[in-house]
Amino acid sequence: MTDKQLKSEKAGIQVITRAAAILRVLKNAQSGMSLGQIAERVDLPRSTVQRITSALAEEKFVISDANGGGLRLGPELGALAGNAQYNIVEHCRLLLTELTQKTGETTDLAVMRGIGMVFLDQVPGTHRLTTVSKVGEVFPLTTTANGKACLAQLPAEDAIKLIRNEWDRNGVQADLNSFLAELAQIRSAGLAYDLDEHSGGVSAIGFCFTDWGGGLHAISVPVPSSRFPMQRRTIENALRETAAHIQDTFD
Repeated sequence: MTDKQLKSEKAGIQVITRAAAILRVLKNAQSGMSLGQIAERVDLPRSTVQRITSALAEEKFVISDANGGGLRLGPELGALAGNAQYNIVEHCRLLLTELTQKTGETTDLAVMRGIGMVFLDQVPGTHRLTTVSKVGEVFPLTTTANGKACLAQLPAEDAIKLIRNEWDRNGVQADLNSFLAELAQIRSAGLAYDLDEHSGGVSAIGFCFTDWGGGLHAISVPVPSSRFPMQRRTIENALRETAAHIQDTFD
């Protein structure tokens, strides 16, 4: 390969990397973003961002936000995401089944979409008393194990926006610093907990992982709270084993 060809290849890789960074910034935005805002977030010149977003717009990967101006993710990415979502469900199904076999409890797979967690798949538990959620159901972020696990992986600024948004919508008065400290502990330990916070009588433990495209997903195990103390250690160990397998899969 000549020096000219090598430089051209490196330039092409750099453009893809920059385009991916821009798409990830738009993915986490709550509304359309201006070129200046995007440039600041990805640490690139505005002219470079304009050139890349123009190319992305031609492919419908980004579009203008009809509500407040600026740019947002486009419909073509939605089509790609739908296919990726199927692959994620297919890929994780065996792990969910094994997790249920190890714990006897229901196991859920969810994805972070905008301001909530959307359930993608579920393997029911083997106990007579189990917890069940519908595929497609949307759960909040700040009171669920899977939501907290995903919030803990976001940049602080993005997490705070989502937290305040959810609290404001639901009239919640809570200590932000205490909640951020809980998220820091989740990042350190790798597991998030819902102790009767979302639904009375139901507790849950979960962890977050990132898919091939950078999307945040979570696997969680909800348990009737009456059984939780007895099952907690078993579930924690099983989730850590599953998290290790997931990490190997997406590395």
